[in-house]
Amino acid sequence: MSITINTKINGQAVTAMADASTSLLEFLRDTLEMKGSKLCCNTGECGACTVIYDGKPINSCVTMAADANGAEITTIEGLANGDKLHPVQQAFIDTGAVQCGYCTPGFIMSVKALFDRTKNPTPQDIEEAISGNICRCTGYNKIVDAIQLVAQKL
Repeated sequence: MSITINTKINGQAVTAMADASTSLLEFLRDTLEMKGSKLCCNTGECGACTVIYDGKPINSCVTMAADANGAEITTIEGLANGDKLHPVQQAFIDTGAVQCGYCTPGFIMSVKALFDRTKNPTPQDIEEAISGNICRCTGYNKIVDAIQLVAQKL
């Protein structure tokens, strides 16, 4: 059964059809061809698919596309302003926090949501913000360095 989804993604109104069983991640990647959010665990454990949904980071692989109806969603594709990267994206590059890059979009979205809540995160805020994201390459130190770099610049 197909449903119509009316949502706002990266500031743009979107109306599209999806099967009722489609996840938000599948809707973004397959229907809207927004490939930045990654499919990894498909169980909401790794955070590679993180998007900001009505101001909060969520795992799009375990959220139904139908739940996006009427919601405002920001994906990794919506962060840069033309050729100018969002400060979080730039900090990840500057500190070498990107490694293989597979988890990077999810981390960046979680960190952006953190900075939307507070400009001066505590170590506990940082730990909590990235607790739903898994990286198998960096050992997290460079990711924390990137977060601290953004905090210094804001």
